Amino acid sequence: MIGAAKPSRLIAGAQQATRLLFALALPGLALFALACAAGAAEVSDSDQKAANPLKQLSLAELGNVEVTTASKVPEQLLKASAAVYVITQADIERSGVTSIPEALRLAPGVEVARIDGNKWSIGIRGFGSRLSRNVLVLIDGRTVYTTLLAGTYWEVQNVLLQDVDRIEVIGGPGATIWGPNAVNGVINIITRSSKDTHGAMVNAGGGNVDQGFVNARYGGGNGSTFNYRVYGMAFDRGPEFHTDGNNYDSWRTVQGGFRMDFSQNEQDSFTVQGDMYGEGAGETVTAVSYTPPYQQTLQGTEMLSGGNILGRWRRTQGEGRDLQLQAYYDRTNRHEPNFADYRDTFDVDFLDRFRLPGRQQISWGLGARTSRGHNPTIVSGLYFLPPTRTDELYTGFFQDEIGLIQDRLSLSVGTKLLKTNYTGFQLQPSVRLSWSPTGKQTLWAAFTHALRTPSDAERAFYLSGFIGTDPATGLPFFARFNANPNFRSEELNGYELGYRRLFKESLYVSLSAFYNHYGDLFSEDIVGSPYIEANPAPTHILLPADFGNGLVGTTSGFELAPEWRPASFWRLRASYSYLEMKLKKSANSLDVGTASFTAGSSPRHQLTAQSGFALGKALNLDLTYRFVSALPSLMIRSYSTGDAQFSWRARSFLTLSVVGQNLFQPYHFEYASDPGPNVGIKRAVYGQITWRP
Repeated sequence: MIGAAKPSRLIAGAQQATRLLFALALPGLALFALACAAGAAEVSDSDQKAANPLKQLSLAELGNVEVTTASKVPEQLLKASAAVYVITQADIERSGVTSIPEALRLAPGVEVARIDGNKWSIGIRGFGSRLSRNVLVLIDGRTVYTTLLAGTYWEVQNVLLQDVDRIEVIGGPGATIWGPNAVNGVINIITRSSKDTHGAMVNAGGGNVDQGFVNARYGGGNGSTFNYRVYGMAFDRGPEFHTDGNNYDSWRTVQGGFRMDFSQNEQDSFTVQGDMYGEGAGETVTAVSYTPPYQQTLQGTEMLSGGNILGRWRRTQGEGRDLQLQAYYDRTNRHEPNFADYRDTFDVDFLDRFRLPGRQQISWGLGARTSRGHNPTIVSGLYFLPPTRTDELYTGFFQDEIGLIQDRLSLSVGTKLLKTNYTGFQLQPSVRLSWSPTGKQTLWAAFTHALRTPSDAERAFYLSGFIGTDPATGLPFFARFNANPNFRSEELNGYELGYRRLFKESLYVSLSAFYNHYGDLFSEDIVGSPYIEANPAPTHILLPADFGNGLVGTTSGFELAPEWRPASFWRLRASYSYLEMKLKKSANSLDVGTASFTAGSSPRHQLTAQSGFALGKALNLDLTYRFVSALPSLMIRSYSTGDAQFSWRARSFLTLSVVGQNLFQPYHFEYASDPGPNVGIKRAVYGQITWRP
């Protein structure tokens, strides 16, 4: 098991003292911020922008930020006809988060629950789970959604946070543009161009949970035709709180990569980038076998490694006219105590945009992906058959954005055509309408039909569970989920309505409401009566089951995200999301209880409030409050907690900061662990130093 060495008593005492002092100082820091307000107000806007330009974007400028995830073409955030929320580099820096999943807490409607020291459950508008099967995740346009178990392994999606330009979060289906599995949302992590990362950067620190980390980057080039950067990062994170003292979930990672951006002329631009990583993540898993002891808990280390390389070419032919061609290769090596996956993925994507008379913007494209995986059997109760398979995806899309009234009313219609190795051709149509009566407000509505296609987990997976010993025969009794060759795509019909408005340059409000109807949802079905099975040996009793399409249901709710700038030195932000999930068995369903479990695994209420103070040109104080309601089916109670960061720009090239996370209690529970007992998420404090010469 990989883990950090136990600290000495002196270090442990120092860490306890640091936590206590930080908790006691928090109210004082808030009062100090208010006391400094008058002095901070005297700092001119020009001085503030010169010191830290991104942090001083006005709300009007933020509304004009161009986003691409909703339509694959640049459009102003204020006018986008989708529930788009942007997490900027400044948001990430001032929140003090140290991972992508923690950064996603800043977006309304995103459910983020930490399972243990290296795993998260993430969902959008419901259906949160370890693998986020209804959310499509991309990094610079590279899909990191795995077709093996339908979802995203968040512990290997590590990005140098200082290189992130923004994270665009789409609440709701993104089916027309991104294809299958973008059912409840899309998360697109977009890194900065290498021309914006010249020079050196070193960031290092540590604390009681983030026990040590170092990030380094160097970039160069001529600023126009050729630019590059290289980076390296490593961290050692300790375990969270365990009621039984079994601190298995420490986590260590080393990662490096590069990016090059170059242009041959004014029309053509090229990007080549890649990453390599190696990780050790502690975990416990349940292993079932047909020989005694039949079921046991294994403790060990996930050995995770891999890499990717991506190339992109873009030809700009004028306003609204361009071609894009992207291709990447991704290698994954995953070895857990009860499971293994070795996978090679190749992907190519083509996009063409052009204008037609009548204010029409046409976008169309084609894509192909193959993913060949090998899954050797580690324990007999969990295996894939055949052990080596190739998943395929072929897509085409067409979208027409029509400007019905110039700069006021636009209609977008389109569809995605897709085919996988498990499905025939399927369509995902979408219609979106956007109305901007003034330049400072937008009302939009949308309808989308989206699909989550079958994965190897439903079509090629066999999973056994040990029930006990049959008292009548003395034989061991198992239930086994068998591969279901008839598993169909899950379907969604989604209806959305949204409104955004900028009030008097100091208040921005975004409101989105939704109603989703689901069919053919994943279920766990008992498909027969118990019988005696002799192969695999020894002889045992088996209850047959499979993963079916036995659930239907609806979700409804809304997300509210206001931001207010009462003064140039003070920023207030909040978000509230409400979710109502109603799932049930369809006619003739054989589900054994998945409906109530799934519906009770997402919080009904989520609230986040942030207050950021710029205390002159050198000091920043950021406070965050979070409330998450209970998860009834997981027996996880509601919780409130708070984070704080105090940073000091000691020199133009040197920044020091102290970050406190989960400050309201020594630990709290956010999600259920399997196997248990549940893992508590600790109160954490770390300090860091950032050097940019």
